[in-house]
Amino acid sequence: MFDNVRAVLFDLDGTLIDSAPDLGAAADKMRVDRGLPSLPLEKYRPMAGAGARGMLGVAFGMTPEAPDFAAMREEFFVNYESAMTERTVVFEGIPALIASLLELGLAWGVVTNKSMRFTGPLTKQIPFFRSAGAIIGGDSTPHSKPHPEPLFEAARRLKLEPAQCIYVGDDERDIAAGRAAAMGTVAATYGYLGSNADVYVWKADAHISAPLELLSLLKAGPRA
Repeated sequence: MFDNVRAVLFDLDGTLIDSAPDLGAAADKMRVDRGLPSLPLEKYRPMAGAGARGMLGVAFGMTPEAPDFAAMREEFFVNYESAMTERTVVFEGIPALIASLLELGLAWGVVTNKSMRFTGPLTKQIPFFRSAGAIIGGDSTPHSKPHPEPLFEAARRLKLEPAQCIYVGDDERDIAAGRAAAMGTVAATYGYLGSNADVYVWKADAHISAPLELLSLLKAGPRA
């Protein structure tokens, strides 16, 4: 389906790693610390892709417009920072996918809206990220997704044209960013997706329900 691809770029949370348990635990600790009952992970998981905004929304019904949102967000960040990899796991099939991409001579990288405050330490603690040619956080450029600039920066670091890359993500912002960057786009439907998401409205070029399905979309093309 995709010709002359030389690199695959991925979103992080909900696409490469299942970080919902640690994100949910960070917000749930805030509830418990305030004498509120704990909520099950199933409540937090659908909104894990929205980060602090999503987790605080589930835990407290809070929106970014709330007067104390900034303080609550920082408390959430501190909780999360202290336990980012206690429960987080790499999705099944991802290590094998990355190994296959490398065998095909393809570069790969990460483009996430998670700030480098968390993205840097987290990816350093998970060994397979060592082979990534670019890791772009939400504050690595002046804009975050759905703006295409983070994807352009990843392509620059890989010394490739954007059209030589495809982008895989589990959020509508991922597909919008990929389309704006003129990259091929793949929606990862095994990810978090959000509440009541209709992935077909996103107009991705392809959809995968498991990581290894990506391989069947890649056609061998000139790599030089």
